[in-house]
Amino acid sequence: MPSLGRLHLITDTRPGCDPLAVVRAALPVARADLVVQVRVDDDTTDRQAYDLARRVRALCVPYGATCLVNDRLHVALAVDAHGGHVGADDLPVAAARRVLGPAAVLGATAREPGTAARAVAAGASYLGVGPCHPTATKTGLPDPIGPAGIRAVAAAVDVPVIAIGGVTAATVPALRAAGAHGVAVVGALSAAADPGRATAELIAALTC
Repeated sequence: MPSLGRLHLITDTRPGCDPLAVVRAALPVARADLVVQVRVDDDTTDRQAYDLARRVRALCVPYGATCLVNDRLHVALAVDAHGGHVGADDLPVAAARRVLGPAAVLGATAREPGTAARAVAAGASYLGVGPCHPTATKTGLPDPIGPAGIRAVAAAVDVPVIAIGGVTAATVPALRAAGAHGVAVVGALSAAADPGRATAELIAALTC
């Protein structure tokens, strides 16, 4: 299992976005500290998801970056991704672990200590925890938990906690101080005028 990078880039496939361009800009800056999580809309076909994930996986290889696939674990297996990530409405963590095998990276979503501990016991190798702050990139989310919520989950588990939801370079220090191993972003890079520079700012905040 590869070591887990601190900056998780979740692909933004909304209309007008170019996820591959953002990945290309971020990789030379973050290199092996980048985890690219291929996430697509529900109406995206498996073939489209496969094509995107295959291209992302190929881009990651020269930099030693990690490639994961959200939800569609069969696509993760098909492109030889490093693993996947499951949310509350996806396969249960234990079932996802059986699908991916013991060596794969498997992320699970959590927002409170009890759920987090159960996910780790079932086989999660890291946790995506949030939303930390308000975000417009995904609808129907619960209220933000802030750094205090991150601290509560990080204290309850012994796997990396990745803070997600409205994360910017300015909010990273407080999340790191609360125990987050790293952060996951969508809009902070996909909406940036210069994704490479935005990546550098996030990496600097994560490593200071």
